[in-house]
Amino acid sequence: MASDPTATDPHLWLEDVTGESALAWVREHNDRTIAEFTDTDRFADLEDRIRAVFDTDARIPYVRRRGAYLYNFWRDSLHVRGLWRRTTMDEYRTDAPDWEILVDLDALAEAEGENWVWSGAQVLRPDQSRALISLSRGGADAVVVREFDLLRAEFVLPEDGGFHLPEAKSDIGWIDADTVYVGTDTGPGALTDSGYPRTAARWRRGTPLTEAVTVFEGDHSDVAVSAWYDRTPGFERSFVERSIDFYASQRFELGPDGELTLIDVPQDARASVHREWLLIRTRGAWAVGDHEYPAGTLLAARYADYQEGSRELTVLFAPDPHTSLEQYVWTRNHLLMVTLSDVQTRLRVRTPGPAGWTDEPLAGVSELAATDVLDVDPVESDEFFLNSSGYTTPATLLHGYVGEPVEELKQAPTFFDSSNLSVAQHFAVSDDGTRIPYFVVREPGAAPGPTLLYGYGGFENSMLPGYSGAMGLSWLERGGTYVVANIRGGGEYGPQWHTQALKAGRHKVFEDFAAVARDLVDRGITTASQLGAQGGSNGGLLMGVMLTRYPELFGAIVCQVPLLDMRRYHLLLAGASWMAEYGDPDDPDEWAFISRYSPYQNTDPDRAYPPVLIATSTRDDRVHPGHARKMAALLEEQGHRAWYYENIEGGHGGAADNKQMAFKSALAYTFLWDTLGGGD
Repeated sequence: MASDPTATDPHLWLEDVTGESALAWVREHNDRTIAEFTDTDRFADLEDRIRAVFDTDARIPYVRRRGAYLYNFWRDSLHVRGLWRRTTMDEYRTDAPDWEILVDLDALAEAEGENWVWSGAQVLRPDQSRALISLSRGGADAVVVREFDLLRAEFVLPEDGGFHLPEAKSDIGWIDADTVYVGTDTGPGALTDSGYPRTAARWRRGTPLTEAVTVFEGDHSDVAVSAWYDRTPGFERSFVERSIDFYASQRFELGPDGELTLIDVPQDARASVHREWLLIRTRGAWAVGDHEYPAGTLLAARYADYQEGSRELTVLFAPDPHTSLEQYVWTRNHLLMVTLSDVQTRLRVRTPGPAGWTDEPLAGVSELAATDVLDVDPVESDEFFLNSSGYTTPATLLHGYVGEPVEELKQAPTFFDSSNLSVAQHFAVSDDGTRIPYFVVREPGAAPGPTLLYGYGGFENSMLPGYSGAMGLSWLERGGTYVVANIRGGGEYGPQWHTQALKAGRHKVFEDFAAVARDLVDRGITTASQLGAQGGSNGGLLMGVMLTRYPELFGAIVCQVPLLDMRRYHLLLAGASWMAEYGDPDDPDEWAFISRYSPYQNTDPDRAYPPVLIATSTRDDRVHPGHARKMAALLEEQGHRAWYYENIEGGHGGAADNKQMAFKSALAYTFLWDTLGGGD
């Protein structure tokens, strides 16, 4: 066992999230930061402009189709907490659709004295009569679940038979109008060490939750357990999944008699069932008979045959050194696939038929922008909605049916002047010789100036080009350069781009980001003193390492909702679920490599650090705010220039509404611009 991490931590008291002393410390530091960066007309103007981007009615109201209706959640200046609403496709095609308001969250919050934040809704299919609505207090991951009558536009009270769950990190989904699968906090032992449901149960309307019939029970060390029902006509069936760690899981079909039948695929593979088809996406090499399928391969098999022992597999996608599979989604009869070729998206359609699977490009989609699938109808039709945008190209909502022309349904407005900007892709060389792609958005031929480098590098999340009005008007329009690094740990080149940076390989993430920083200077795009870096969550850990290991490369750093104390991360909130990513600090062998980079354990009072803004949220119940608080306190104690801001609500996203989002964004951009010498 590693040594007790609390024995020499003088700032442990700051982990008391809502403790009086801790919050007094937060407010004192908030006041200092606010006074330093926000008490100007220039800040107020920037904040107003950013909020106008978030609030404008000209934004695309993104929708999800459920039967005859398109559902949307909407916030603007008049509806701060938001509206859940729906309309028809004919109305949606118009410039000013007639929306049916289902839930006014502002009115609900005022009536109940709660700062409700919308967390989503599950509509009962196919009759559209009921929904399960999730509401969060202040933006936390833990939610309250309530049943909603869509015909009468009102909540169904528990005393009237409505499904209701108190605040918890719950998992719930419809089986039929009177039954759900549920996992939630029902008392001691109900949750995993990561704080998610450990059991899944079948709960019938009108019965106490305590009488719900358990259908699966996992171990306390698992990340989570869940169950769901497939309502596809002719293929009705239930499934259970046991998430052993963040990347390994077991999936079972649950029979009517409660019998569990394992879907025997590698635990680190992603398996899904649609109609008669089983899809398997590998994360590691998988040997089947005499053939080995590399990581990142997508395979198809007939589900019934596979469960009976057949291993006849069809390769639907095979990776190469430049190309990976980013997304795949079923419509009723076709499989839409989004691939990445050196971080450029391409869309294809795979279709099963008597002669095998056909492969065609999805026509009518620009290859000059990043495109992803937003919504499909996997039960009734081959309809799809796509979103397409680039760093300087506002979003376009595309709609179509496979085999028919794609139409431009909605176009977002331009929020900043990009007429003098260009987007270029470059490659930096990391310490081990790996080429690391990154995108640069700037005016061609501009002199070195303030540059913002953004990165994440974890959990196989790909950083794809996308339009940000707030970033554009806050940074690019003022003459700044914006850079996004596609470092390892992400999924830009498939699972291996991620897995080689797990645990003992974590140093590659940091070396990649540092290599991009050096390359920007070598190319004359910026100088070290004018280069800022920004990242949040896992990207906040990246920023902490940049601060403590590579301080000479940066002029300023913004570290948001971060992981920083890697000695205790697994003991705080959902941290235990990430040990497959970072390692177990209680294992001496794994702590040996974690300890070499953990920012909180590697600060140096004698080394020069660039100014840093550390920001988090009190209501973040995913990454504990203690990480940010303790790091700021330690840096301040050592004499470093550290600024701190904590939103008292806002969850892991750091903001609960558009006003808070605008303030948070304006604060970060103002800090960076002023610190990097941007001037007025």
